[in-house]
Amino acid sequence: MQAIRGRVRDLVEATWFTRGILGVIIANAVVLGVETSINGGPVDVWLGYVDTAMLWIFVVELCLRIFAHGRKFFTDPWSIFDLLVVTIALVPASIDSLAALRALRILRALRVVNAVPSMKRVVNGLVAAVPGMGSVGALLVLVLYVSAVIATKLFRDISPEHFGNLGTTLFSLFQVMTGEAWPDIADAVMNGDDGMPGAWIFFVLFILVVSFAVLNLFIAVIVSGMESLEEELVEHDKEDDASNAALMAEIQAVRAELVALRSERDGTADPVDLPAGGAR
Repeated sequence: MQAIRGRVRDLVEATWFTRGILGVIIANAVVLGVETSINGGPVDVWLGYVDTAMLWIFVVELCLRIFAHGRKFFTDPWSIFDLLVVTIALVPASIDSLAALRALRILRALRVVNAVPSMKRVVNGLVAAVPGMGSVGALLVLVLYVSAVIATKLFRDISPEHFGNLGTTLFSLFQVMTGEAWPDIADAVMNGDDGMPGAWIFFVLFILVVSFAVLNLFIAVIVSGMESLEEELVEHDKEDDASNAALMAEIQAVRAELVALRSERDGTADPVDLPAGGAR
């Protein structure tokens, strides 16, 4: 059984196998995209057959990986993600309450992330930056809340459609933060019937603090997380190199000792006594 499992492990880890699965994933994403543009007809039926065939390829691949890696398969988050995506795709469309999940078949395209090492490193960097992003997100929420309370009290009577209550103000400030239609919002406050010409100070300060400071902190945290991940990978590679060098040194020392023992044995060995010769 172990020999068979080892052969299957070599198969699923082979370069040609992983590249083949990557090709199927990309082709499946293209098929799912084409299906959205075709409603009925023989082409739609054939695309359904192709999609089903690709799905069973994924099922077979997952079964091989589970058999090859055993319990270790369920300790890898990416393997769990692959399993969930393929399991969702197996939900029968005939079940009305679960038919909407069939639309999530396109999530199989995200398996490209697991198949491409460079993309996998980027996602791992994003995951490593999540704790820092949480702190920056909390700061952003705090700044938005404080700004919304101030803006509601200042501009409620001037522009009630944008700042009539706290919820409306939060949405308006979110638009301002993203740069979407913020000149129109500022113009409604500054040039209305009861306009406040000095309101530009609030909008300029808000954009400077939120858009140029807080939002850029997200980028800084993500870059820092990816740099930390790269440093960990470099340190891990250095440790592996050092371990390999130490192992090679030990092997060479053992080999030198064996050569010395063999030379000593050959040099001190008793000569072979020849049998006394005699005429036959």
